[in-house]
Amino acid sequence: MREQKRIGIVGGGILGMGLALRLSEKGFRVTLLEGTDEVGGLTKPCAIGDYTWDRFYHVILKSDTYLLDLLEQLRLSRALRWRRPKTGLLADGHIYSVSNIFEFLRFPPLGLADKIRFGLSIIHAARVHSYECLERVKAVDWLISHSGRKNFQKIWLPLLRSKLGRNDQVVSASFITGIIARLYAAKRSRLKEDHFGYVEGGYREILHRLQELLVSKGVEVRCKERPDLVTSNDGKVHLRSELSNMKALEVDAVVLTVSCPEILWFCQDLSPTERKRLQRVRYQSLVCVTVLLKKPLSRCYMTNITDSWVPFTGVIEMTNVMDSSHFGGNSLVYLPRYLAPEDPLLGMSDGAVVDEFISALKRVYAGIQEKDILALRLSRAAHALPLMTVNYSSECLLPTRTTLKNVFVANSTQISKGTMNVNEILGLAIRKSSEIERDMH
Repeated sequence: MREQKRIGIVGGGILGMGLALRLSEKGFRVTLLEGTDEVGGLTKPCAIGDYTWDRFYHVILKSDTYLLDLLEQLRLSRALRWRRPKTGLLADGHIYSVSNIFEFLRFPPLGLADKIRFGLSIIHAARVHSYECLERVKAVDWLISHSGRKNFQKIWLPLLRSKLGRNDQVVSASFITGIIARLYAAKRSRLKEDHFGYVEGGYREILHRLQELLVSKGVEVRCKERPDLVTSNDGKVHLRSELSNMKALEVDAVVLTVSCPEILWFCQDLSPTERKRLQRVRYQSLVCVTVLLKKPLSRCYMTNITDSWVPFTGVIEMTNVMDSSHFGGNSLVYLPRYLAPEDPLLGMSDGAVVDEFISALKRVYAGIQEKDILALRLSRAAHALPLMTVNYSSECLLPTRTTLKNVFVANSTQISKGTMNVNEILGLAIRKSSEIERDMH
């Protein structure tokens, strides 16, 4: 009987957990190391007032096949709930509903010809299959070429800058088409309306079931343990830490699912070429103010922001997808902002960020008063979104296998033909687990 090989996975987010599941199913003995006190990464829950829900906003689409398959495996399919919420757009101080074709055709800031061209550009982006050629083109140039300069100036440029800051000039067309393709795939009805879903209990329930499944398959889950040194020699990979109480670990292979700066920090023996690729990857940080309100803001799940004075990227009213009874009939709202490294908001205190966001929220929704705010919470993520920059695959993308024997990389930067979300992360876990299995055998 072949000896069971042991694999360590560094990083207990959804990617690390997905890899642990698939590698354990392939017969490996897996140890999962997570530096914080619980697994889940960006999907971890948090308290907001007297309630607990996802720290950052997440929604499930009917096109999320990898995620839906996992929910079936976790016996959570029956806990799925679907709705068709509206989508809004803040432009020139007014919020417009643009939830279907007819509403978009009534959108006042654009003329009919511009609307038709905008719609055709969305369809074209959603049907792109060759991402390689798009990587050589800037997103701004592609959008101007396909949707026209007026559509670009009125809609695309404000949206890009609200999410990317100055990085709007360096991302490739594949980045924006990946986002469009996922959202377009969610539209199933004749009117092209969105179907959004959630699981009763949120990601707290999903993570609980997934961790139970991992343990049942023999996966060792170790929280509050993160190596700061990874070395490969004598046919083994050694993980240890001089900065924490982590027990030294010797494995046959290790998979690094953490961000590129972290890999650079504790994996010192990578080649100069590998280090250069890791250093070239650009990340967006994320701050998100979660607000519990006595009353709803609107009927929209997501309201995209094009007015430059608003400090947040969008308004996500989660209780327009899920039942507000989960929050005592109150409304749960997320106000996210993606930050480039030079954004001054990164240096602001939590209190200052919250004050600025809430002040703007009251301006956008004039009916909201201080007495309507029941609870507030600010969450931050330093490496929330890797950016697909121009020539990304040739200049930044790191292969699964490194030059260090049996040291592998599987992280979100390797999603080069889509957009980062839980479904794509789970798909990446499936692909990388198969690559690692072949390499180890």
